[in-house]
Amino acid sequence: MVAILTIGPAHGHVRAASPERPNIVVITTDDQTFESMKVMERTNRLLGGQGVTFDNSFVSFSLCCPSRATFLTGQYAHNHGVRGNGPPDGGYYKLDSTNTLAVWFQRAGYTTTLVGKYLNRYGTRDPLEIPPGWNDWHATIDPSTYQYYHYTYNENGHLVFRCPTDAPECYSTDLFARKAREAIRARATEAQPFFIWFAVLAPHAGGPTEPDDPPYPPTPAPAQRHHDHFVGTNLPADPSFNEVDVSDKPLPIRRLPRFDAEGVGWLRENYQQELETLLAVDEAVQSIVETLRDTGVLERTLIVFTSDNGFFHGEHRIPNEKILPYEPSIRVPLIISGPGIPHGVHRSQLVANIDLAPTIVEAAHLTPGRTMDGHSLYPILRDPGKEYGRDIVIENGPGATHFSGLRTRHFLYVEYDDGERELYDLARDPYQLESLHADPAYASLRAELATRLAALRDCSGDGCTLPPDAVFTVRSPRAHGGCRRGPLTLQVTGAPSLTQVAFMVGGLTIATAKRPPFQVLVPRGRLVHGANRLRASISATGDQLVTRDLKVRVC
Repeated sequence: MVAILTIGPAHGHVRAASPERPNIVVITTDDQTFESMKVMERTNRLLGGQGVTFDNSFVSFSLCCPSRATFLTGQYAHNHGVRGNGPPDGGYYKLDSTNTLAVWFQRAGYTTTLVGKYLNRYGTRDPLEIPPGWNDWHATIDPSTYQYYHYTYNENGHLVFRCPTDAPECYSTDLFARKAREAIRARATEAQPFFIWFAVLAPHAGGPTEPDDPPYPPTPAPAQRHHDHFVGTNLPADPSFNEVDVSDKPLPIRRLPRFDAEGVGWLRENYQQELETLLAVDEAVQSIVETLRDTGVLERTLIVFTSDNGFFHGEHRIPNEKILPYEPSIRVPLIISGPGIPHGVHRSQLVANIDLAPTIVEAAHLTPGRTMDGHSLYPILRDPGKEYGRDIVIENGPGATHFSGLRTRHFLYVEYDDGERELYDLARDPYQLESLHADPAYASLRAELATRLAALRDCSGDGCTLPPDAVFTVRSPRAHGGCRRGPLTLQVTGAPSLTQVAFMVGGLTIATAKRPPFQVLVPRGRLVHGANRLRASISATGDQLVTRDLKVRVC
């Protein structure tokens, strides 16, 4: 008689192992690129060194308000409905604020605090409004949000007009960092846990205008102590900068002129000032970590650091934009540290901002009020080999230049409403210099990705993960008392799209099957007495990779 264990497609939001609910601190920058993390030494050391850095973290809609709404809901923009920074398609008033992460926190007994920038156009109707779910509220009022000085904010229902001058103590990053530290000190001794969202303007462009600002593009305003810190710093050495041949790109890119020497200088000045604004953010991160430590709550606080979207600095001739589906725009920093998180490691899996709310929901044991489209990142945080077998949907707002696309592990495929297409092999062409959408050698891959995009374009919940159809089976001789004697036959069956399966026992690859039947015989000598962790790492056409896991107790 043979006993069989089987595992097929499965995913979802597993619960945290620890019964203790941690405090949660989320730090969000605005328009920060993945590349710019190089200047944030304190953040890399205090968070990255004590946590996990994600090297392939993306935003599904590279624009402030839609991205922040995704953070608050765990949903793609096509589900939460915020598809722009202002009406009629987006802005603060487009989001159902009665059903957000803050509300879920409050219902679970957390004390919630917002410090800094909220959603675009917040306060334009009623500057005294406080959205549902927030106990402690310190949010800038639009349009003054985009001022590093001379801004107005709502402090728990009272308007504060801050600093008619450029006094150093009024610099927004510093002032709101002080507010965040005050919130930590106020909440650290309370019985209930807290959630703090510290959302800075930097490195987004903002006033006041300074004497060394270029005429274009608009620049941010560094803290006075950081002025000219990066004078002489060159733009990133990206081969796509001021791209010579854009004939493979959509029409709006093809129409862009190349930059002359003066224009390159303007872009360099903007880039330098952006880096300088991040130095104050880096200091703020250090001060928040130190306050958590001084108040005795650092060890039970989960900290998330990320940005709402990336930004262009001349790549593909794009002077100062986001929204578009290229890597500088959609790839963002993401670091997570805290209780139960490995220290000082990197993860290469494909993750996105749709995953932040599910991760926090698991950590805090919240009950979400929405069907979330992402995954908790805890399985990946714990397991460097875990793969969900999914693509990330990349989208933008409605209109003439609307697109939707897929970011896979190694490819980007985009469809525009006007019929144009793009396809990039990022393993061979990481700077997206040559679109392969018209290359016959990639026709089958393009067709596969187009099929998947059609299925995912309007996806919801579990339907936003379409791993290859694969079933992992373990067969063994008759077992007594629930255990197996070995040897074990491991097999994966499923869709014709399967191309390769690596079989692992106890974290070590023992064999790789490259054609059907995908199976391997594991002799008794390769197994241990007691529990054995078995994994099938399954590859399929179209750049898909998914893991299936089983545990088998061997006699």
